[in-house]
Amino acid sequence: MTADKKQMTGYCVKCKAKKSISEAKEVTMKNGRKALKGKCPDCGTGMYRILGK
Repeated sequence: MTADKKQMTGYCVKCKAKKSISEAKEVTMKNGRKALKGKCPDCGTGMYRILGK
């Protein structure tokens, strides 16, 4: 199962707004769940979005 990485949005804590995730990569967290890891396109802060099972 792959997510459409270009359309995924997340919440940037530094900008305090929802933004699209740039440079998104699908990763597996320690508990086995999948997540999307990337950066905020404006400030460069790390962003995560936890994906479904």
